[in-house]
Amino acid sequence: MGRGRAKAKQARIARELKYFSPPTDLAALQHELAGAQQSGDHEPGVLEHPSERDDRPAR
Repeated sequence: MGRGRAKAKQARIARELKYFSPPTDLAALQHELAGAQQSGDHEPGVLEHPSERDDRPAR
């Protein structure tokens, strides 16, 4: 017993998460994106040139 109440609570929480939209701080986002571009950061694991490729066999 009690499955109905638990299922209803899960549905309520899922609905809240689906429609919840916190306020976005656009100034902080712009600052963060501008800082990443200026510092020259790139995604880890991305090779700059094909000669940098690791020729070891995959495990």
